[in-house]
Amino acid sequence: MSNLGLRIAMQEHGIRMVETKVGDRYVLEELDAQQLSLGGEQSGHIIFRDHATTGDGILTGLQLAAEIVRSGKPLAELAEVMTVYPQVLLNVKGVDRERLDSDEAVAAAVAAAQERLGSTGRVLLRPSGTEPLVRVMVEAEDHDAAVAIADELADVVRDRLAVVA
Repeated sequence: MSNLGLRIAMQEHGIRMVETKVGDRYVLEELDAQQLSLGGEQSGHIIFRDHATTGDGILTGLQLAAEIVRSGKPLAELAEVMTVYPQVLLNVKGVDRERLDSDEAVAAAVAAAQERLGSTGRVLLRPSGTEPLVRVMVEAEDHDAAVAIADELADVVRDRLAVVA
C-alpha cells in the first residue's frame, strides 16, 4: 500500500519495484524469492535483507542517517525525490470480506474508478487480514477526488457485501 508517489519516483529513476500482499512475511518471501535486499511497507516496516529478516526501526534510522552523511544532503532535500500523493483509506465494516474478490459489481466499480484516475491515481480494495472489514484505498493527484472515489467505492462495498443477519 505504498504511496503512488513512491512507485512513480522509482520508475523515473529506473528502479524496479515489486508489489506483494500486505505484511512483512510477504515482503520477506518476495525478497528471498527474487534475491532482493530492500523491502518494506508504508507503515514504516523496512526490511534490509542483508542485515535482518524483519522491519527494524533502529536499523532503518541508522541506514537513513548513513545516507544523509554519504550524500551530504539534508533529509528534506533527499525526500524531494518523491511527491506524496493524497491517499484516502476507509475501513468498511459489516460486510462479508470473503465475497470481495468474487463480486462482479464491486470489480466493475473498481475498474471504473481506476479508469477515471488513469495513471495519476490508484485504487486498492482488500479484505483485512485481522478484522472483519474491507479496506478501500484510493490515491489521486487531487485529495477531493480521492475522497469522492473512496466514498463511492465504500458505498458499493456496503451495498453489495452487506452481512445479512
